[in-house]
Amino acid sequence: MATAAERPKSDTTITMRLPTRTRDLIDSAAAVQGKSRTEFMVESARLHAVDVLLDQRVFNLDPDQSEALAQALANPPKPNAALRALWAAKAPWE
Repeated sequence: MATAAERPKSDTTITMRLPTRTRDLIDSAAAVQGKSRTEFMVESARLHAVDVLLDQRVFNLDPDQSEALAQALANPPKPNAALRALWAAKAPWE
């Protein structure tokens, strides 16, 4: 864990209500990583926010690249055994 001197100064609060089971799940995950609930939640939310924003990026392609992308999307490769097994598998969060 970072020391108080290493942590950036917090200057705002977020309050939320959530089911006890969810809080307990978060607490368990935080404990595994040796973090407080707040540290775990802030880091998790921050990382997810960055991912969401990066997914919204605009990709500028020249005409050849644009055509290649359109062709790849229009003609995806045929599913293979490994891909079929992945689709059939239960998601880890289920």
